Amino acid sequence: MTATPHSQQNHQEFAGCGDRLRRAREAAGLSLDDVASRLKMPARVVKSLEDEDWSRLGAPVFVRGQVRSYSRLLGLATTTMMDALPVAPVEPAKLVSRVHTPKLQWWAEQLGRRLVYIVLTLSLAIPAWVATQQHLSRDVGTVAALDTPVDQAELRKAAAQPAPPQTLVASMAPVAAAAPAPVAKSTDIVLRASDKTWLEVIAQDGSILEKGLLSEGDLRRYPAAQVQRIKVGNLPAVTLEDRNGPVQVSAKAHTNVARFTVSSDGSLVAAD
Repeated sequence: MTATPHSQQNHQEFAGCGDRLRRAREAAGLSLDDVASRLKMPARVVKSLEDEDWSRLGAPVFVRGQVRSYSRLLGLATTTMMDALPVAPVEPAKLVSRVHTPKLQWWAEQLGRRLVYIVLTLSLAIPAWVATQQHLSRDVGTVAALDTPVDQAELRKAAAQPAPPQTLVASMAPVAAAAPAPVAKSTDIVLRASDKTWLEVIAQDGSILEKGLLSEGDLRRYPAAQVQRIKVGNLPAVTLEDRNGPVQVSAKAHTNVARFTVSSDGSLVAAD
């Protein structure tokens, strides 16, 4: 039986996300390699999108981003494609405060800080006051000595005695220039996002320091001694820095995802 136009339209409306992408690509006269070249992603990823093999594409946030890019390339409505995509969007992890300081403890801490400030101030002010009093006492003694009459004969006798010769020794040894103080390098790991970016940071004890989505303009800074592993996605929108300076993230990419471990000296090392 020949399919009617109405049945064909219903089939297209209820077709899967991958089937829509395949039909649109074939209608545009593009091959898998053409799409892969334009989207700058491996051809196997494009084929996995059309086959709806989500298990080979990584986290849901990357799947939705790849489908959105593919849809824009073929001129499909991204909202409709996102609704048809059977992959739930990833929501950022909710940060819940688990620390509560009782009011009495808070007031005790505030009072303690003020007492420390007062003690430090007194420890600096009292020596300065004592030094000032000693200086004033010396000035008063000097003025009193100047007011005492001087025997003019003693002065003439002291002026008539020649001063002992002084020997000056010149050294030809070159004077060593002071070495410039070394500039301390930052031991922090710094991450900046210029667009939506997926991030996962694992601490040295295996706990999760942060996991979720970053928005455009977000900045993260972690002490290198506290971090064990870092995984980032959407690499064109990520810049990373360690103690040696900027890290070439794109050169260490694998399917638009980069994984790093932190070495003992605080440097980022690409992981498999």
